[in-house]
Amino acid sequence: MGRDLSALFDPVSVAVVGASDDPAKYGHAIAAQALRADGRRPVHLVNRRGGTVLGRTAAPSLTALGEPVDLAVVSVPAAGFEDAVDEALRCGARAIVAITAGFAETGAAGRARQQAVAERVRAAGAVMVGPNCLGIADNTTDLFLASDSFTPGGVALLSQSGNLALELQLRFHPHGLGFSRFVSLGNQADVTLVDLLADCARHGGTRAIAVYAEDFGDGRAFAEAAADAGKPVVLLTAGRGDASARSAQSHTGALTTSADVVSAACRDAGVELVATPRELTVVLAALDGARRAGGRRVAVLTDGGGHGVIAADSVETAGLAVPELAEPTRQRLRAALWEQSAVANPVDLAGMGEQDPGSYAATVAALLAAEETDAVLMTGYFGGYAAAEGGLGGGGRALADGEQEAARLIAARHRATAKPLVVQSMYPESPSCRTLAAAGVPVFAATEDAARALLATAPWTARTGVTPLPAPAAPIRETGYLETRRALEAAGLAFPAAREIHDETELLAAAAEFTGPYVLKALHLLHKSDAGGVALNLADAAELLGAFRHMHARLGAPSYSVEAMADLSDGIELIVGVNRDPRFGPVAMVGLGGVLAEALRDVAFSLAPVPAGRAESLLRGLRTAALLDGVRGKPAVDVAAAAAAVETITTFAAGHPEIAEIEVNPLLVRPQGVLALDSRAVLA
Repeated sequence: MGRDLSALFDPVSVAVVGASDDPAKYGHAIAAQALRADGRRPVHLVNRRGGTVLGRTAAPSLTALGEPVDLAVVSVPAAGFEDAVDEALRCGARAIVAITAGFAETGAAGRARQQAVAERVRAAGAVMVGPNCLGIADNTTDLFLASDSFTPGGVALLSQSGNLALELQLRFHPHGLGFSRFVSLGNQADVTLVDLLADCARHGGTRAIAVYAEDFGDGRAFAEAAADAGKPVVLLTAGRGDASARSAQSHTGALTTSADVVSAACRDAGVELVATPRELTVVLAALDGARRAGGRRVAVLTDGGGHGVIAADSVETAGLAVPELAEPTRQRLRAALWEQSAVANPVDLAGMGEQDPGSYAATVAALLAAEETDAVLMTGYFGGYAAAEGGLGGGGRALADGEQEAARLIAARHRATAKPLVVQSMYPESPSCRTLAAAGVPVFAATEDAARALLATAPWTARTGVTPLPAPAAPIRETGYLETRRALEAAGLAFPAAREIHDETELLAAAAEFTGPYVLKALHLLHKSDAGGVALNLADAAELLGAFRHMHARLGAPSYSVEAMADLSDGIELIVGVNRDPRFGPVAMVGLGGVLAEALRDVAFSLAPVPAGRAESLLRGLRTAALLDGVRGKPAVDVAAAAAAVETITTFAAGHPEIAEIEVNPLLVRPQGVLALDSRAVLA
C-alpha cells in the first residue's frame, strides 16, 4: 500500500516554525496561507522571539505550546534546522515540511547532514518532505502550506519547481482545471516522488497526476508506480537530450541517450510525456473528462478549407488517421448541408455556417455517430459570431444567438456520447466556446494543441507495463568475447560453432573440427570490425591460415576465434543490447544491426527485461520493419524467433546487475531461427 502520508495531507494540527511578520521571509507567506484554514484544524505560529505574528500570539518554541503537533513546517535558517526537526519529533510530529535549504544541493557535507536528519525522522516513525522545498497544499483537506493559493480541481501536481506551478495555474484557468494537491519535491531526503505518486493514485480527490521532475531518484520505481496508478500521469522533465555522462563502450551505450530512456519508461508505463507547460496543460485538458477514443480515426469538421487541411495535417503528424468517411455517413451529411459542402473528411461547411449556425451542431452529431470515426476535431471560425455580433457574414445578433444555440446542442451531443470531441477556434474565449468548455469540450487556440489533445485520448498501442526484474544471478567475473558468448549460450542463445586458438597448430586443428567457410576474429579487441580484426567467408583451411598470418602480423592479438561462417544470404542482421541506466536500471535496445548500426540508428528502446510479445512490437515498429517480411524476392524472416532471442538476451542482462553494457550484434534472423554472430559485455 505504500507509505502512510495521512499526517502530511490531513494533519490533526499544524505548526509553522519560523513564522514571521517580515514579508521578505518565506515563513511569512507560509503562515498567512496556513491561517486561511484555521477553522479546519489548530494552526500554531512559532517564532523564537515570541510576540505576535500576523496579529496572532506566537510561541517561542514548539515545546512552549504545551500540546502535541501533528505536522510541523520548518522554515528557519540552516544552522537551526536540525534542532527544530528534533524538537518537532519530541512534540509528536508525524509529518514535517522542510522549507529550509542548504543541504544536498550544496555538496557532500550538506548531503551528509540531510541524510542524518532523514534517518532520525524515519526512526521516529514520521515522514518529511524536503528539505529545500516550497511547501505543500491539499485543497481537499483545506491544507495550505505553500506561499501561494491554488484553484481547486482534480490535478495533483508534484513538482521540483514552484514557479512552474504558478504558470500552470494560469494555463489551467481557461480549461476549467485546478489542483487537488501541490507538493514541492525539494531534495526528496525522505518522502520521494514515488511515495507521493503512489499516495496521489489512492487519493479520491485526484483525477490526474502531473509531475515536473529533473531527478527521478529511482526511475524504475517511478515507472512501476505510474503503471499501477490507475489514473493519467503526465510527465514534464528536463535534461532529456544529453547522452549519458559515462563513456559508452558498445554501440548500445553509444546509441542510448537520457531522452531514449525516459521515453521508453514512459511508453512502457503509459505515462504521457510532454515537453512544455503548454503541452502538459493540453494533455490534462484532454484527459480531464476521462474520455478515451476507441481507435485512432479522426473526423475533421471545418468551415474553411485552409483550416481543414492544416488540421488534417496536424492530426496525421501526431500519429492519428483522417480516413475518408463511409457512404452512409456522407449521405447523412449531404442531407444536412448544402451542395457545395465537402463531405469526404475533412468535412467543410463551405460557408453554410454563416447562413445556418445550426449546421455545426448537425454535422458534429453525424460525425460523432459515425461508426468509422473514433474522435472529432472541429476547427476554424466557430465562436466568431458570438464573439463579435455581426462578424463574418454580418448576421448580427441572429447569428450570435444561433451560434450559442449550436454550442448548447453540441455540448448536449458531447455529453451523450463517449467519443472525444476537441475544438480549435480563432475565438477560444468567445461565449460560444466558453459554453463548450463548460460542458467539458476542450477548446484550444492552436491547431497543433487540438491534435495533441486527440493523441492523448487515443488508445495506447505500446503500453505494456514494467516487467519485474529477475532475481540476480551469480555474478560474471570475466566478460571477454568467449566468456560472454558462453554465458549467453548457457542462457539459451544459439551461436555458430567456435574454437579459441593461439597459434597455427591450434588453428588447423579447429578447422578440422567443422567444415568451412570460416570466420576469424581477433579477441580482446572491443570493436573488432573497426580494427580489422574480423575476416569473413574464408573458404577453406588454406584461406583461414593466410588470414590468420596477415591479421596476427598487424594486430598481434593474444588469441583468436575460429568460427563457422553463417549463411547471410536470406537473413537480416539485428542489434540487441542492454545498457544499465543509473536511474532506470537495465534499458534494452533493438534495431537494425551489423556494422552500420550507429550510422542507421533505426532502433527502439524498452525497460528490460523485454518479453517476447513486447519485443515483436518493437521490431515491427522499426522504420525498416518491412525488411522482416521480405523485400525484392527475399523471404520473410522468423520474427518470433528474433523476439524470443530478445527476451533471452534482455532477461540475462537484467539478472546481472554487474554488467553495465551488453550487446549481441549482429543477431542474424533467418527464415527459420536466429544465430548470434558476435557479442560483447562491459562490467560496471
